[in-house]
Amino acid sequence: MKQNWFYKKSSIKKIWVAAAVVLLLTVLIELVVTLHPHFRIESIFAFHAVYGFLTCVAMIIFAKILGVFIKRKDDYYDM
Repeated sequence: MKQNWFYKKSSIKKIWVAAAVVLLLTVLIELVVTLHPHFRIESIFAFHAVYGFLTCVAMIIFAKILGVFIKRKDDYYDM
């Protein structure tokens, strides 16, 4: 069976590099774009990138905790 391109080591490295480049560009573009923040905290440089990262981490932690409570045995659907 042919392995999917997504799981190859060379592809994984390329995906990480691409993600880092997109993140870097997103942060650097903040230097040339005029922001109009509604709250004072939004005016901090790279706030939106940090906020997005922390929100993603919080969602992962919440999903792990939720999985503990709604997990079923492996043979739950067996008859």
